Amino acid sequence: MDGLPATGSAKRQRYSSMQITEIYKSLQGESTHAGLPCVFVRLTGCNLRCSWCDSEYTFHGGRKLTADEVWGEVRRLSPSGGLVEITGGEPMLQERELLPLMSQLLEAGYRVLLETSGERPLARVPADVIKIVDVKCPNSGEPDTFLIDNLAALTPHDEVKFVLSDRIDYEFARDFTSQHQLADRVNAVLFSPAFRKNATGSRDSSHCLLDPQELAEWMLADDVPARLGLQLHKFIWDPAVKGV
Repeated sequence: MDGLPATGSAKRQRYSSMQITEIYKSLQGESTHAGLPCVFVRLTGCNLRCSWCDSEYTFHGGRKLTADEVWGEVRRLSPSGGLVEITGGEPMLQERELLPLMSQLLEAGYRVLLETSGERPLARVPADVIKIVDVKCPNSGEPDTFLIDNLAALTPHDEVKFVLSDRIDYEFARDFTSQHQLADRVNAVLFSPAFRKNATGSRDSSHCLLDPQELAEWMLADDVPARLGLQLHKFIWDPAVKGV
């Protein structure tokens, strides 16, 4: 098919343009889908300013694309279906335009991931979208931004991620996981060491703000029902490379 499946209303089409930073195909670097081929649709704009953000280039700029143009690029990169991640920035800032696109991708047989901070309401996200919610820890510079009502929007196929820089962040993530019984709500709870945002050169854990070995030992000592995750793409390519 050449365009979006013909299920949208005229109103949906009128509001279907969105600001896009980039669309590319690579290997999924995080979550339980790490290592799988994936098309990334990276939306422009974010209302948070995390201290170790590695995608500040998405805050401004980008280009306006219709849903049909995004659809065409996804199909060109992955014509047989597969994994598509909607990310940013914060993609839910463009909720009105994004929700119909995610529905259309699902209808066409793609498996859709949504990477979000959870600061915006998630109740209207299509049920089959896999939400990967990045709850901000104290040292992120954006603590207490997670919308607690979004706990009710989590489903058994979703994932919750915590990016950690030290013991304070770890204890926050450990206690939040326990307090809200996340392991019973979602498919996976992910603890990931933060990377230095200016990291470049060597492709190893020396760029992590928290030593993965130390994090692993804490998790084992506390028997935390979580998975240790590393940003796989930063161990394959130079950590400074974008679009991978």
